[in-house]
Amino acid sequence: MPIRVSNIRLGIDEPEGSLVAVAARRLGLRVADVGRWRILRKSLDARQHKEIHFVYSVEVDVPDEAAVVAKVRDREIELFRDEPFTVPPPGERRLEHRPVVVGSGPAGQFAAWLLAMHGYAPIVLERGKKVRERSRDVREFEAGGELNPESNYLFGEGGAGTFSDGKLTCRSGGPDVQEVLRIIAECKGRPSIVYEHRPHLGSNRLPAVVKAIRQRLIAAGAEFRFDCRAEDLEIADGHVRAVMTSSGRMPADVVILAAGHSARDVYAMLARRGVAMQPKP
Repeated sequence: MPIRVSNIRLGIDEPEGSLVAVAARRLGLRVADVGRWRILRKSLDARQHKEIHFVYSVEVDVPDEAAVVAKVRDREIELFRDEPFTVPPPGERRLEHRPVVVGSGPAGQFAAWLLAMHGYAPIVLERGKKVRERSRDVREFEAGGELNPESNYLFGEGGAGTFSDGKLTCRSGGPDVQEVLRIIAECKGRPSIVYEHRPHLGSNRLPAVVKAIRQRLIAAGAEFRFDCRAEDLEIADGHVRAVMTSSGRMPADVVILAAGHSARDVYAMLARRGVAMQPKP
C-alpha cells in the first residue's frame, strides 16, 4: 500500500521535482528507494506574506511501506489508498430505446460519459450549436450583432460555463470529483487540476476540453444532435415514452434532463406535467 506524506512545503520558485527528495528524507530513505510517486494535493499558503509557500501531499511507493511508517512515527506520514470510483451495477432489463440526455453542459456531458462508457450509446440533445459555431455567435453578439436565442452565453455545447468557468465551483471531494477532474485532464485539461486545491480549468481551454469530451463520447457510441430543443415529454402510465423535440418525436424509456438553470421553458413544461419541483434556498 502506498504512503502519503503530507505538509511538504516548497518555496514558490522551487521545482516540484524536488518533492521526491523531501519525501524520501522525511521517510528516512534514499531517493533511489522511492519507486512511483505522484502529487495528491497542492495548495498555496500565503498567511505569512514574507514566506509564501506551496504545500503538498504526495503518494510514494517504497519497499515494506508498513515498516517504514511504523519506524518514522509521524502523523503526517501514513499508509494510503485512494477510494475507488464506482458506479451502480447496471439493470437486468434491456432498454427498448437508447437513453436520451437533454443538455450538453457539465451535467449532461458527464451523464452521457458514464452511459457511453458502459455501453448504453446515449443520444445527447442540445438546443444550441457546437462549441466552435457557438463561439462565433458569442463574438458577433459582443461586437454588437444580433442575439441568437439558442446560441449564446447560456445555450450551446458546454453549457453556461464554457466561456466563464469562475462560476463552476465544487465544494465537495471524493472519488466522483476526482473522476471528473481526471476525465477533464485527459481531454486537453491541465494535468495539475487533479491535485490542485482549487483547480481552475481556464476559460481559454474550456472550448477545446468540451470538444475533446464530445469526440471521446462519439467514439464510445454516443450521438449528439445539435440545434435540437426538447419541448415536451410524452408520458403514459407514469413512464416516459418519448421526447418531443423541435425536430420531431423521439422514442425513449429513459430521459436525463440536464437543461441547466436558464432553460425556463423546460421547467414550465415540467410544471405543466405535474412534476414536483422545489426552489433552492
